[in-house]
Amino acid sequence: MTTPLLSLTDVACTRGGLRILEGVTFDLLAGEALILRGPNGSGKTTLLRTIAGLQPPESGTIAAEPECIAYAAHADGIKSTLSVAENLEFWAGLFGTASIDEALAAFDLAALRSRRAQSLSAGQKRRLGLARLLVTGRRIWALDEPTVSLDQSAVSLFAERVRRHLDDGGAALVATHIDLGLDARTLDVSEFKPARVATGAFDESFL
Repeated sequence: MTTPLLSLTDVACTRGGLRILEGVTFDLLAGEALILRGPNGSGKTTLLRTIAGLQPPESGTIAAEPECIAYAAHADGIKSTLSVAENLEFWAGLFGTASIDEALAAFDLAALRSRRAQSLSAGQKRRLGLARLLVTGRRIWALDEPTVSLDQSAVSLFAERVRRHLDDGGAALVATHIDLGLDARTLDVSEFKPARVATGAFDESFL
């Protein structure tokens, strides 16, 4: 039996002190992508942050190898005063990656390697932020709306890199509203919305 790279069992998540998801259970195998769907506010970001270890689950278990998840959120995570190459070199040094050339080529950034990040367009900054994934060496990519600010050409570049990551034995967990053309399962997080709590004993003096 194949061991999952990531396994969630009966996980509950909170936001602002309120439980917004409960009973989340799934496995993610090497070579698999899982697309998270659901309306805005349904808990996709909270679930990804919990899986990435940025906040603890309220209950349940999340099983994965240590230091195996790379998380990319709405912020691009780049230093504006550094060049494109210097930004990637910082992350490569942090994760012990030997070269940034593959990351530059993969996201069509080679011609921009000496340009300061502050002078990049929104789409170029997004591509630089996503290029960081390739220097982490981590097998699981947890991605929150990764295609924001990308044009169709850049979306295609990104989708191709995800496919290559899967082919290399990685896995991807992606919250997105668009079709990336991936052979992927879909999980609607709104299915894990908690049941409404009964309020029969509520003290109306607090209204």
